[in-house]
Amino acid sequence: MANIHIQVVEGNPHLRSLLGWHLQQAGYTIHLAAGCQQAQEVFLSKQPDLVVIDSDLPDGNGLELCCWLGRQQVVILMLSARNNEVDIVAGLKAGADDYLTKPFGMQEFLARIEALSRRSRPVPPAYLRYGDLRIDLVQRRVHFGEELVDLTPQEFSLLYVLAQAGGVALSRQELLQRAWPNNIDNPRTVDTHVLSLRKKIEPNPQQPHLIQTVRNIGYRLNLEGLTAAIYNQPATNPPVISKMLGRETFHLQPAVKVIG
Repeated sequence: MANIHIQVVEGNPHLRSLLGWHLQQAGYTIHLAAGCQQAQEVFLSKQPDLVVIDSDLPDGNGLELCCWLGRQQVVILMLSARNNEVDIVAGLKAGADDYLTKPFGMQEFLARIEALSRRSRPVPPAYLRYGDLRIDLVQRRVHFGEELVDLTPQEFSLLYVLAQAGGVALSRQELLQRAWPNNIDNPRTVDTHVLSLRKKIEPNPQQPHLIQTVRNIGYRLNLEGLTAAIYNQPATNPPVISKMLGRETFHLQPAVKVIG
């Protein structure tokens, strides 16, 4: 089989290890996470093809994490001890592609994984839109309102990586690894480009609102209060979208302190 990467997000350490072991025996590459924050960090660094997530996690709501993962265009299997129709519907509406109630047999679990792994990953969107900020992923152009923002290729890459993180703060080292094509080990390079980017997209660069500095971590793109929409239509006629890919839009924010 193709080398498929699967992330397991499960608060119970015994079940997490058991699922990971059986998936490894079936030939999958496995990444484990115990809670919401760790799951976000692992996902952003490993970019798995499929995520198995428990609906009840020790540090947050599994449904909110499911919504965040849904925005990352990944196939999701939700596990839950809740087996009534209301909870199943809520899980599917949150973005899960399949829902498996506990307790379950390992053969059924592996069969569901195999079925989900056959699905093609969704076609990447042509545009990302966050309020007045629109990122054209095909032409590598950025519009703020109706104005075209003149970005360098490196500034575009930096903005795109921040947008991909969905509001999660990324360290300078993570940004260097994901946004820079060459091996650069100077974190101040990120600061210089963030400053330049702020001058071009922030209404007031002296009091940045869109690209925020997070103390002791790095930077994040502020999505609070903005309606995010992804669409594959020409930029000349963008639709008004309150839901993304048929799923309700939620914002899962980490517990970080923003300083500007």
